[in-house]
Amino acid sequence: MHLILNLFDLFLSLWTGTIDCDVSDSVAEWLWAVLVDEIWEKHGERVAAVTPYLPGSFDRPPRNIAKKINSGYKAQEGLTYLFGLGPGLLYGILPEVYFRHYCKIVRGFRLTYQRKISRAEVVETHQIFCEAHEEFEDLYYQRKVSRLHFCRQSLHNLLHEAPETIRLGPGAYHSQWTMERTIGNLGEEMKQHSDPYTNLSRRGIRHAQVNALKSLIPDLEPDPELPRGSEDVGGGYILKRAKDEFSQVIRGVQGDAIKDYLEAVTEETYPEGFLPSLQRWARLQLPNGQIARGAWKEKQKALHKVRMARNVRVGRFL
Repeated sequence: MHLILNLFDLFLSLWTGTIDCDVSDSVAEWLWAVLVDEIWEKHGERVAAVTPYLPGSFDRPPRNIAKKINSGYKAQEGLTYLFGLGPGLLYGILPEVYFRHYCKIVRGFRLTYQRKISRAEVVETHQIFCEAHEEFEDLYYQRKVSRLHFCRQSLHNLLHEAPETIRLGPGAYHSQWTMERTIGNLGEEMKQHSDPYTNLSRRGIRHAQVNALKSLIPDLEPDPELPRGSEDVGGGYILKRAKDEFSQVIRGVQGDAIKDYLEAVTEETYPEGFLPSLQRWARLQLPNGQIARGAWKEKQKALHKVRMARNVRVGRFL
């Protein structure tokens, strides 16, 4: 978490030309300082415009970075911006050699933040970060004493990411996010303000005891009940309302796709004018717990009120 914040601050201050500049140096010579003036303003607008296309599972979407960077920009916003949206939004803005260097760092972080990582991916991550570290010195620092402050500890930390992944596991399991959330949850449970630390300690002990019991006796945790009107279709997929009251005739390319699917599954040939009919469902819960939504209901809302969740990739359904 803190590494993300530090890298976010480092690269953004470099690209906007706001990092400290030595008297013997000149911002005008910084080829990477491209997020300035009108380009910076338009870039911020593009960042904010992405919000409707980020599903709610991405938590807080990045705000207009040009206007809100000094207004409590959250760590989650920085993470989504730097390692999610950045490669798309900065393409064509950053000079190519700097863009390629940035994409290497993004690739490495996306690998280390997986919940599962193979040995080959750990090796790739280490190679990427070693290359990115050396290239940073060539592209930004350029072996100039006046730019020595560019080389922060957070950048050096990249060299330790892969070895620490072998020792501790992927970053998703030992990052600060979990601890920060736990601190927040325990703080919400504190009720005895006259002796808060004792109260906090007791709440922590209670959580540890409950977790231990659930680990020893899994049946203590009942299976969650399906919401009313939902339907379990197997494989971890659950259809959830809203739902059409009556079947709807599906026309156009959607109807053709359904027809082709039915012919492939049933090994039957349907007549040329065949129009499939079905009942639409608004939501689909995926095996990972996330909710995918259909265009049927999402398109009924104004764009600025939507967090689109209808673009998913599945290997096999039903």
